[in-house]
Amino acid sequence: MGFGGISIWQLLIILVIVLLLFGAKKLRNVGSDLGSAVKGFKGAMKEDEADKETDKIAENAGQTIEGEVTKEKENS
Repeated sequence: MGFGGISIWQLLIILVIVLLLFGAKKLRNVGSDLGSAVKGFKGAMKEDEADKETDKIAENAGQTIEGEVTKEKENS
């Protein structure tokens, strides 16, 4: 069983070749840089969603709601 027609053995051979070409330390640095970039991207997406929600709330704040307000009497 493989990934898109690639067997697990082929993936292992590719991994070994990449490790030989770049070295484990450089791959670790690339991995951490990539992780930081993904984390920054997710943070920016969350900020964008929060900004959209804030804009939506501010837009709705200018609207008036018509209706009847009633007050229930308390039985003492």
